[in-house]
Amino acid sequence: MFNFTALPPLSLYIHIPWCVRKCPYCDFNSHTAANTLPEKQYLASLFADLEHDLPSIWGRPIQSIFIGGGTPSLFSAEAMDELLAGLRMRLPLEPLAEITLEANPGAIEAGKFAEFHSVGINRLSIGCQSFNDQYLTRLGRIHGRQDAIKAAEMAHAAGFENVNLDLMFGLPGQTPQTAMDDIKQAISLSPSHISHYQLTIEPNTLFHHSPPVLPEDEANWAMQEQCEALLADAGFGHYEISAHAKQDKQCRHNLNYWQFGDYLGIGAGAHAKITSAASQNITRNWKIKHPDAFLAASAGKHISGQSILTRQDAAFEFMMNALRLKTGFTKALFSERTGLAIHQISQALQQAEQGKLINQDFSSIVPTEQGWHFLNDLIALFLEED
Repeated sequence: MFNFTALPPLSLYIHIPWCVRKCPYCDFNSHTAANTLPEKQYLASLFADLEHDLPSIWGRPIQSIFIGGGTPSLFSAEAMDELLAGLRMRLPLEPLAEITLEANPGAIEAGKFAEFHSVGINRLSIGCQSFNDQYLTRLGRIHGRQDAIKAAEMAHAAGFENVNLDLMFGLPGQTPQTAMDDIKQAISLSPSHISHYQLTIEPNTLFHHSPPVLPEDEANWAMQEQCEALLADAGFGHYEISAHAKQDKQCRHNLNYWQFGDYLGIGAGAHAKITSAASQNITRNWKIKHPDAFLAASAGKHISGQSILTRQDAAFEFMMNALRLKTGFTKALFSERTGLAIHQISQALQQAEQGKLINQDFSSIVPTEQGWHFLNDLIALFLEED
């Protein structure tokens, strides 16, 4: 079915599912935390989950770790130290591996930044979302403008040289000017990376059941264009649909996703994608979602479901991810990561080129500006290709 000549890079995602409070727009697997988090029990479950998965990736080095949530910065520095030590005992971690921790700007978490840095975390991703108190209230955030500013300043003071700030646009009541004010404030805090994405209303969220009034498409487009211009002027390269980075500061972990690399996923609700040279297939699995059920599962019983990708699945998923990248991808990478020949998607490529959604030559495929702006239409061309 497939013909893999090399295995892709391997990353590790770790999910910590607790938050102080669930935000009304959030559709991630997050749950309101009790007064005391079950750190010891959860670490034991994470290690048991990982040990069950180890045979599928035995001997392959880990190039990046992303600890997401939820709000993983609610865990103590001692728990993070134990987590990283346990990972190093069980996995070959590359010497310069990128290790990211998601954090929210609440004062309690920010006060632990120096401790997180000291235990080996080398990249911090701070969920600011906005620097406007009015919009933060509408988003249900527990922090304010000054908390977000202080968190970024404390990250630098703690020694972090690689800091991402998450920002949203298209917020209830937002204008292009106030969206640009957020970007200007973020730039002034000297992050290495800024994630800038539009608020969307997702199913199974409070906003879906009680939707706020959002800006019209024309206003959102103005926000996006003007904010992207500000970021470019400040030296942030727009390398992915919603990601902007200083030189050589692109998120290695997310780049591996977008280039259809492999990743283990451990923790409640985590997903994994693993390529096997022995069986010549790509397997996806996902873990038990609710934290209580995950904690209660016995060793080896954390997987909730599993599927093996078809050729059509692999081709479509590669294109869905790789077309998000400004520089596109090489045809050789497509074959390497999917185990398929590029001619198997030739009809869709021809349609995309005729529609001025991509440019291609003998070696590479790059989305055009139009292709980026109509990315869903571009990706849909590859849904039925086989």
